[in-house]
Amino acid sequence: MATSTMDVLHFQHTPFYCEENVYLLCKKLCSDGIAKAEGSDLFVVFISNEKKQIPLWNQKASKRADGVILWDYHVICIQIKQGNVPPLVWDLDSTLPFPSPLPLYVSETIRPSFQLFSDYNRLFRVVHAPLFLRSFASDRRHMKDSGGKWIEEPPPHEPIVAEDGTVHNLNEYINISVADAITDVTISSVKDVIFTQKNGVVIKDNQLEEFICQLSSLE
Repeated sequence: MATSTMDVLHFQHTPFYCEENVYLLCKKLCSDGIAKAEGSDLFVVFISNEKKQIPLWNQKASKRADGVILWDYHVICIQIKQGNVPPLVWDLDSTLPFPSPLPLYVSETIRPSFQLFSDYNRLFRVVHAPLFLRSFASDRRHMKDSGGKWIEEPPPHEPIVAEDGTVHNLNEYINISVADAITDVTISSVKDVIFTQKNGVVIKDNQLEEFICQLSSLE
């Protein structure tokens, strides 16, 4: 089934602030009626590893023909769909169709069949969007140098504060290790965690598509 694409310029995007871009993306998808009002069909996915060096392909910031770039971390949104419609990946930094069907995104951006050195193996923290929108906070301290100057210009909007008043917890999402990864990705074993824990669950890159498709079966 063909997927309708959207103009990426319809969404706010500040380079190097992917976590805030996705936060605003989720809110807009909900407010525009593209996602459910409370975001229950959306999942925020943080991609990183212990070394903070993850290769992703087809990225706009790349200077290479294949679009590969080495991020310290990256954040995307995945929307699960009903019926035979594949989940959709919303990646504001990708050169692929926006949004992209999950199978296409996995094969062209993550490329799990590509043999990587262990230092570059990716891990995925999958967080239910309603929990993320309530709990995430960033005062952008990670984007300032030791003298307090901006490494990259910040977004124009005010920093995001969590509902409980927390002003910065980005590290809780991007600090990911193999020890955090679950071994059993069946829905029966993780459904209580994924819908209740603000930091979600961590899975390995060869598990992402299977895991998301299982979440789709709950819709």
